[in-house]
Amino acid sequence: MGRCLQLVVVLGMGWACAVAAQLQVIVPPEYERTGGPYVPTPNVVVERMLGMANVGERDHVIDLGSGDGIIVITAAQRLKASGYGVDIDEELVRLSNERAKKLGIDGRVRFEAKDIFQADVGKATVVTLYLLPDMMRRVRNKLYAELKPGARVVSHDYHFEEWQHDAEVEFEVPEKEFISGVPQATLYLWTVPAKINGAWRMQIDGDGEYELTLDQRYQKFEGAAVRKHQQTDLRETRLNGTEISFVLPLGPGNGRFTGRVDGDLIEGTVNLGGGKVVRWRALRGRAS
Repeated sequence: MGRCLQLVVVLGMGWACAVAAQLQVIVPPEYERTGGPYVPTPNVVVERMLGMANVGERDHVIDLGSGDGIIVITAAQRLKASGYGVDIDEELVRLSNERAKKLGIDGRVRFEAKDIFQADVGKATVVTLYLLPDMMRRVRNKLYAELKPGARVVSHDYHFEEWQHDAEVEFEVPEKEFISGVPQATLYLWTVPAKINGAWRMQIDGDGEYELTLDQRYQKFEGAAVRKHQQTDLRETRLNGTEISFVLPLGPGNGRFTGRVDGDLIEGTVNLGGGKVVRWRALRGRAS
């Protein structure tokens, strides 16, 4: 079955989808596999997407639904990054690889004809997307599960709904008016968070051990610390990639915790006020 798209979810994806939305026309079934018709991304949008992700020479950029390859090629040519583009259209993939070879960057980038759900994204430090909302919902879980903490995801015009974005920018793009009737673009940025959900054993230098329970929903989390059967809720919680912070009342004052997550270990410092700073660490799992 095809997918019937509403006008509110097709802006920026081309004349064909816009007409489908207005007239309630059934979109061809191949769009369910590809995320929508091929629509070139304007150069100004490409530049802003790469800038929003702060792409540099150490990054590996993966573009899911790479089309003409412009995002990966620009990242490699101008920013010296490596890259990988995936698109189901074999002709677009062939042309992208040819262009990369002509530009002398084929040693750093490649394009492959493949379903985006079969693509290995684990090595990406940056993922770029320009997909219809239904495909965004479907690819969300793949990226959250497979990308390493700290990886950045940038999407053009559409977001992940319940996985809230960390940043958003909207700007004028006159050339998009011919395609969608709207001369602007919206970009969304996410930083993939470390997985911290569950029970932890927390040790604070000079203050003993706590049982720490964290309840995570993407980059948002709540938590509580238990010591000697007394439970205290965490406050001002924040998770950005592998960087974690929260406030926990300790004695007469508050401890401001900052740390870095490394798999089943968190290590950092606690600011106790008055210039006193001590170390803390937490190991995943309950005390035996």
